[in-house]
Amino acid sequence: MESKSKSIIALAMGTLSMMICFMVWLSLSPLVGVILSHNGIELSEFQRTFLLATPILLGSIMRIPMGIWSDKFGGKKVYIILMLFLIIPVLMVPRVNSFGMMIVAALLLGMSGTSFAVGISYVTGFFPPEKQGLVLGIAGVGNIGTAFSSFFFPRMEKVWGLNSVFYTLIILLIIFVLLMFFIAPESNKNEDASMLKSLAVAKEKDTWYLALFYFLTFGLFMAMTNLLSTFMVNLFNSSLIDAGLWAAIFAVIGTLTRPLGGYLSDKIRPMTLLKYDFVAITVSAIILGIFLKTQAIFLIMMIVIGVLVGLGNGIIFKMVPFVSDSNTGAVTGFVGAMGGLGGYFPPIILGVIKQATGTYELGIYLIAVFAIICLVLLQRVYISGEHKIVK
Repeated sequence: MESKSKSIIALAMGTLSMMICFMVWLSLSPLVGVILSHNGIELSEFQRTFLLATPILLGSIMRIPMGIWSDKFGGKKVYIILMLFLIIPVLMVPRVNSFGMMIVAALLLGMSGTSFAVGISYVTGFFPPEKQGLVLGIAGVGNIGTAFSSFFFPRMEKVWGLNSVFYTLIILLIIFVLLMFFIAPESNKNEDASMLKSLAVAKEKDTWYLALFYFLTFGLFMAMTNLLSTFMVNLFNSSLIDAGLWAAIFAVIGTLTRPLGGYLSDKIRPMTLLKYDFVAITVSAIILGIFLKTQAIFLIMMIVIGVLVGLGNGIIFKMVPFVSDSNTGAVTGFVGAMGGLGGYFPPIILGVIKQATGTYELGIYLIAVFAIICLVLLQRVYISGEHKIVK
């Protein structure tokens, strides 16, 4: 086990680097209208939601190899390479002038989402198992970068113009590359790790159940953070700044309740906590669908859902290190990838439903249906059944 000072530095650097990467990951969402206008691109409703979902795709799929490489080569090196790479798509976004090239830029931008697998793998080795629920919850606070994007970027664009947003991101990436290089300790490496050996975690049914559950909780966190600005503008004619504020509030709530979910999971059986979380998500999604066009209830339910998905994310990641001791990065990659894909599909599905029916309600009810499916599987396998991940 590492010294306390090393552990604290690693936790701080892993969390802050993730925060910067998550700012990059959701940099399109709060500014999509301005970016398209600035670049002279006109899109349909489906094309716009597809564009917003695109960064989530690569950021989800690539979590698997990035988590494995973090185990093998050390999270510090992988973090540095990742942040240097992200400068490329950040430079592209305000400069491309076609839908095809914008999709390419958005896809590359998605690599920033892999920072979650890198960060969790990096931090895990510095702390004992009995503290990992809280610690991994704290590391997950790096998700708050999505809130910073939603809150600050519309304001920066209004005062200094669109380019100022992306130049700021480049400066932040360079600063954190230097900090990571000179300050952060390197994590333990599993030099025997290989893609083939690490993919063996796919044989563990716990990997897939946790991935499915995270598809719901983190997917809902990402989807709502990504779409809340669009909801506010389309449903209630909110200004871009006000819409961004509420997206930021949702992201902050979902992020700051994550460590609480991890902490509670250190004290109470995680699967029991998750059961009640899924029940509450189901009820909340149904209420949201019924009162989708009532602004006060809509905003209240956004706050409630933010709390529930944050708790759920923390609860689930308490269990990840217990699936395979030597391949935490690989399990993190699998589970994180599914969670990211959970944020990829809802914007596309909601865009299709909105274009076909003129409303979002059916898409909201589908969230409740999926939560019920997760609840049934959780009850059958882990609550009523004999199988346990964390005793």
